[in-house]
Amino acid sequence: MSPVLGDNMSVLMETQRLKKYFPITGGVFKRRVGDVRAVDGVNIAIDRGECFSLVGESGCGKTTLGKTMIRLLDPTEGHIFFDVPEDIKNEISRLENSNGGQERLKALLHQYDLAKLKGKALRKMRRRMQIVYQDPTSSLNPRMLVKDIVGEPLIVHKISSGAEVEERVLQLLYKVGLTEDHMLRYPHEFSGGQRQRIAIARALATNPDFVVLDEPTSAIDVSVRAQILNLLQDLRRDFNLTYLFITHDLNVVRYIADKVAVMYLGKIVEMAEKKEMFRKTLHPYSRALLSSIPVPDPEAKRKRIVLSGEVPSPVNPPPGCRFEPRCPYAKERCKKEMPPLEEMKGGHFVACYYPLM
Repeated sequence: MSPVLGDNMSVLMETQRLKKYFPITGGVFKRRVGDVRAVDGVNIAIDRGECFSLVGESGCGKTTLGKTMIRLLDPTEGHIFFDVPEDIKNEISRLENSNGGQERLKALLHQYDLAKLKGKALRKMRRRMQIVYQDPTSSLNPRMLVKDIVGEPLIVHKISSGAEVEERVLQLLYKVGLTEDHMLRYPHEFSGGQRQRIAIARALATNPDFVVLDEPTSAIDVSVRAQILNLLQDLRRDFNLTYLFITHDLNVVRYIADKVAVMYLGKIVEMAEKKEMFRKTLHPYSRALLSSIPVPDPEAKRKRIVLSGEVPSPVNPPPGCRFEPRCPYAKERCKKEMPPLEEMKGGHFVACYYPLM
C-alpha cells in the first residue's frame, strides 16, 4: 500500500486504493468495451479539523474523488474509512494479507468500510458528510424558498420538525451572514456570493463533521471571494469542521489549506504540508502548476514552465507514469513503471523517479 499523509491518531477520512471507473459501452448490445479511469488507486488521509486541498487541472478526477469519498458516487474498488479506529483498520489490513479470517474481514468491511455501506447504514452516515458545489445557481432549487432549501436536510434526516426547523434555519442564515429577511426569497433574487452562502448554510444543517468544498469560489465575483474564504475559515473553527477543498486556484490553496495533494489523470502525484509544498515542490507537474500562479507585480519576472503535449486520455492512460508523455525529465523506466507515492523527507510524498531533490 502506498503511504498516506496524515496523523494516524486523528485521521477522520481515509481512502485506500480507491478507484472510480465509468464504463464505456458500445455495439448493438451495449457491451462494456472500456473504462474512463477517473480515480485510479488513490490513498489519502485527512486529519480531523484540517483543510486538505486537492489541486490539479480540469478533468484530472478531483471532483469525482470528492463525490466518491462521500458516496455520492459508488466506488469501483478500494476502501473508504470515515472516523474508523486505527486498530480496526489495522485488523482489516492484516486480514486482507492473510489466508484466514475471511468471515471476520467481511463483517468488518460491511460495518466500517463506507464503500460497502448500503441502505439505512449509509443514510445515517450521510448526516456527517456534506458537499458545497461549484455553481450555486445550479445547485439550489429555483422553485424553493430559502427557508425550505436550508430546512430540507433537517426534515429528510428527521433532525427537526415544525417550528424547530424554522428556528434552526434562521440560526444558520445568521451564521453565514444572512438575515431573517432572506428566508422568504427565491435563489434568483440573490447575488452569486449570497447564493453560495445559502448553499453553505444548507450543508451545515445536519451538523456534519466532513465537508467537500468543490471549487466554492470559482463561480463567484473576485470581489467577494475573500469574504467566502474568511467565512469558511470561521465556520471551520466554530463547528470543528474538516474540509476537502477542491480547487485549481493555488492562491486560494496558499491561503486556506493545511495540506496539499496534487492530482494528475486520476492519481496523486505529490502530497505535503502546505508550507513544504510551496517551499520546495518536487514533482515536475506540481512545479508547472506553481509557476502559473499570477504575481501581482507587473514588473516582476518569473519563468513559467509550459508543458508540451496534451493530457493523455483517461480511457487509455500511459502504461507507466501518467505524466511521462509531457515530462521533460522522463527516462525509459518512466514509460514502463508507474512510480509509487513514496516519502522523500519530512512527510513530503512524491510519485516520481526523478524528484530533483
